[in-house]
Amino acid sequence: MHRSRLILPALTVATLALFAQVPTGGAAPAMEWREVFHEDGSITQTLTPKAPPEKTAGFRTAVTADVIPIQVTGPSADRFDLVFVGDGYTSADLATYRDHVLSKWSELVSIEPFASYKDYFNVWQVNVTSAESGVDNDPTRGVDRITALDMGFWCRGLDANTERLLCVNETKALEYAALAPAADQVIALGNTTKYGGAGGSVATASGGNAQAGQIAVHELGHSIGGLADEYDYPYETYTGDEPKELNVTKDPTGAKWGQYLGQPSPDGGVIGPVQGARYYKNGLYRPTDNSIMRTLGKRFNSIGRDAMIKAFKAKIPSLNPPVAPPGE
Repeated sequence: MHRSRLILPALTVATLALFAQVPTGGAAPAMEWREVFHEDGSITQTLTPKAPPEKTAGFRTAVTADVIPIQVTGPSADRFDLVFVGDGYTSADLATYRDHVLSKWSELVSIEPFASYKDYFNVWQVNVTSAESGVDNDPTRGVDRITALDMGFWCRGLDANTERLLCVNETKALEYAALAPAADQVIALGNTTKYGGAGGSVATASGGNAQAGQIAVHELGHSIGGLADEYDYPYETYTGDEPKELNVTKDPTGAKWGQYLGQPSPDGGVIGPVQGARYYKNGLYRPTDNSIMRTLGKRFNSIGRDAMIKAFKAKIPSLNPPVAPPGE
């Protein structure tokens, strides 16, 4: 069994740091925006009550689980470590869990630039076992199961409006992920065939649903490439500074992508500013009409693809061979 410290992924734009103020007296819960993935591939944000802090005994000492290497290609210091944790899988379900992990990993590396950089990933499967099979609120609200990570639809029952929002106890998920040698991104799979998922520091997806694998692709666009969402919900007009993310701009000329303008893109579009991005309908532009950062099932556009490759090279030293001095 492997044990090491947890490397927490940076909070991405997928989980907005927007919290409603709790009125005096604490009458209303704090709120947070969560990314919601729909069966038609569209992505939106929903304002959901923030889950109360979870009490655990502490990282690395509170839990035990076998860590199974899916793929190890080198030391973590020179690799991107992707960690899968599962919920609602009993000890008798671990073979099914492995099939779900392999399916999601295979789907990820069928897409560029992951396909070309597959050998620079370490992939770990943490065998989290639950007392009961399945997740809460599946197939309907009110179904409660005893599971290790408290995963459930309707965001664990916190959101009465968004059935497919599959939330997890992130504290517990990260605690189990800490058993892997390193964790640059954590993906929690639920033992369900019902479509669902959510973004955040721990991305979630239905383990037994083929469509849900696209959620992992989108989330890694955030956590690896630092890419912004390219959909335009829920705000109207942006009036702020130029965004730092490479795939959005406030410049209607698209000068930020000058070397790419007019060129065909892997997602089927042509690079040229398209209005509507990063949660705003107006005032921000995306590179193409429809990439994976806007709709699941699509591919990265040229800007997103190259941002991902740049991030791979920044994280993985062996992708940056030393440059020989002039004259040598």
